[in-house]
This record gives sequence, structure tokens and C-alpha cells, in this order.
Amino acid sequence: MTGVLASQTLRSMIDAGVIRAEPPVLAEQIQPASLDLRLGRVAYRVRASFLAGHGRSVAERIAEFEMHRVDLSAGAVLEKGCVYVIPLMESLALPPGITAVANAKSSTGRLDLLTRTIADGGVEFDRIPEGYAGPLYAEVCPRSFSVLVRPGMRLNQIRFRAGQAVLSDAELHALHRKEPLVSGEALISEGLGFSVDLRPSEGDLVGYRAKPHTGVIDLDRIGHYAAQDYWEEVRTSEGRIILDPGAFYILVSRESVTIPPDCAAEMAPYLAMVGEFRVHYAGFFDPGFGHSAAGGSGSRGVLEVRCHEAPFVLEHGQVVGRLVYERMSVLPDMLYGAGIASNYQGQGLKLSKHFRVDSRS
Repeated sequence: MTGVLASQTLRSMIDAGVIRAEPPVLAEQIQPASLDLRLGRVAYRVRASFLAGHGRSVAERIAEFEMHRVDLSAGAVLEKGCVYVIPLMESLALPPGITAVANAKSSTGRLDLLTRTIADGGVEFDRIPEGYAGPLYAEVCPRSFSVLVRPGMRLNQIRFRAGQAVLSDAELHALHRKEPLVSGEALISEGLGFSVDLRPSEGDLVGYRAKPHTGVIDLDRIGHYAAQDYWEEVRTSEGRIILDPGAFYILVSRESVTIPPDCAAEMAPYLAMVGEFRVHYAGFFDPGFGHSAAGGSGSRGVLEVRCHEAPFVLEHGQVVGRLVYERMSVLPDMLYGAGIASNYQGQGLKLSKHFRVDSRS
């Protein structure tokens, strides 16, 4: 069994105690190729982001860096610009040969809510080695908006792998010939490259920029907030925009992409040398994303972009990232968009689910 572990395998791992949780895992946490992780009841405000490091526990490091703790039981605000560490309800007892990787959920990334998973003895964010037995923690740093959170909220997700899962460029070329993975020409080099769309087919709206001074966002409120209260529209008729240092943007890929049911994918940076910006990816693409069998006809990737150091000119068609495809160990018994609550199937330029579709209302 080599590849990314599917939904039915995750259920077996829960039954076997490989994945543990208090309270028990809910059925809706299980996705086609990942498991949503839930916030616990307390958040520790810490002086700085950290990794536990070899031979040290996260609890030890919290004691070292804690400023104060926040009870989340009745809901509490995580302040913009602050760093919090929150014990998760889930813990692991991984067997040999099984590793895990975590990432922020799509809606989390689109709010510029930096969320990373840390574990005891960890020397990398979001990476859990084989044989790990212990608790999991979310490091949360709201960067554009302060947010109201409660226990049980799901900001990040975890994916499990057995052995080597990544498709080589040759395998990716073969898969693309069998079924087009992207609209237009496939740029394949250590994954499938994608570019930014700054010449929309209709109008001149190409993205959104987060406003610097806004109200709190309650993460339980779906379709509640007027977009114009939190975002400035970014428009251009020239096919280019200038990114401002420190600003956060929501843009969209020029290409529509497809993830076949027997594959999963993860967004990754293209090259650090291409410009003074970073695309903060939401992370995982589940089996069936944009696929016809799951109610899609190709879906575009939303880009979460932050500019660094100096203003930077971003131009239409510039390659900004890549999708790394991975094989599934088995075909999952559920697909993205097919009868499950998938918010972004068939998406174009789209803010997180917390904002009203008609921002003028």
C-alpha cells in the first residue's frame, strides 16, 4: 500500500487507535485524502513562533515562551499580529512506514490566517515523522484580520502517506496525455506549473487586497460579511498589477486544473528567485477537485499572495507556483465535490466562504 491514504483507510486508522481524539473524531472531519484537525479549549499566547526541536516537547517550549493563556470555551478573539499555540483534539500513534503532512484548510488560507502544525521533537512545521506518538498543536497567527474562534473549529488538516507518493515528471506527462490535467499547455517540471490571471474574460476585476483596519471575523459565520468591509477590489486593464510590500492579495490562476480520483495534489512554490513575493498556498487538493466525475469541469486555483521587501510588478501569465501530484494508495470512497460539503468546486476568483457572494448588499 504505497501512496496517500484514502478516506476509508483513515477510518480504519481511527478504529485502530493510530489516530486518536478526545472527543472522538466526527464523520465530517474525514475528507477524501485528509483529516480535519480541531482546536482544543485553550490558546497560549506566546512571544514568538517556535519549533519544539529534537528531544523537547511543545509543552516545554510553551512554558518557556508563554505570555498568557486564553480560554476558548465561550469563544475568544485571536488578535491580528499575535502568535498562539493551541493544543488540538487529535493525537497520533503512527506505525513505521507512515508519515504525515499538515496544511491550512482553504478558507483558513484565504483569510491570511497563518496556521501550522507542530509536534513534540519537531524540527519542521507541518511534518510528522513515521513512528511519532504524541499530541498535535496548531500554531495560529492572524496576519490580516483578527478572528473569533471556538473549540472544535477546523483550521488545518492532515494527510497521511505510505512510502513514495509523488509522481515523477514522466508519470505526470503520461497522466496528462491520458486525461488533461490543465487547460492550455502543461508546464511540467517537478510538478505542474500554473500562472496568474490578470486578463479576465469579462471585466477588469483581477483580485482583492486585504484592508489594513477591519473588524473581527467570526469563523462560524458563513456568507455573513460584506466583502467591501474587509477587501479592496484590484482592477486592471493592462494585464499587470504592482504588489505593495506587506500587503495580502487574493488572485486566481489562469489555468483550470483537474485532480483525477486516483490522485491528490499539493501546492508548492515555483522559484524563490522569480520575484519579491510569496504565494501562501492553502495546500491540499483532494481527489476529484475539478474532475467531471465529482461535478467539476476544471477548477482554477486561488492564489494567496504576499509581497516582500520591495514593490513588485506581477504580469498576466507569469508562472507563480506548481501542483505536485501524488498517487492515492487506493481509490477513495468519497470525492471532492461529490456529495460532500465542498465549498470551492468549479471556483474562479473567490474569497473565503465567510463573505457574501454579492458584496454590494
